[in-house]
Amino acid sequence: MTASIYADVIQGGSEMGREQEKEAFDRGISLMEAAQARPDDFERKRDAARHVQTLWGYLIKDLSHPANDLSDELKGNLISIGLWVIRDIDAIISGSKTDWAPLIEINKTVREGLAT
Repeated sequence: MTASIYADVIQGGSEMGREQEKEAFDRGISLMEAAQARPDDFERKRDAARHVQTLWGYLIKDLSHPANDLSDELKGNLISIGLWVIRDIDAIISGSKTDWAPLIEINKTVREGLAT
């Protein structure tokens, strides 16, 4: 689902794209909150991880594309955040971390930035 949403974002207009990005972030945040609420439910954890890592993978790919017209500083910051998110989720899946709160918070912050 995330891949098709983000593919539409890339091909669609900026207003439509922003709405779809917001929906993808909302879904990811919801999945992470569900995983946080039931830490022993591996399926919830896996679903949240897949969605959020896929979303950030597409974002990083788009941010790295030469046609992306965001400032280099903003692109670099977002790519750094995305790489951190992916690594932190890897740590949760491996069991070396258990707290989804920082991931939820940063994804909420980025999602709120889409509204501006």
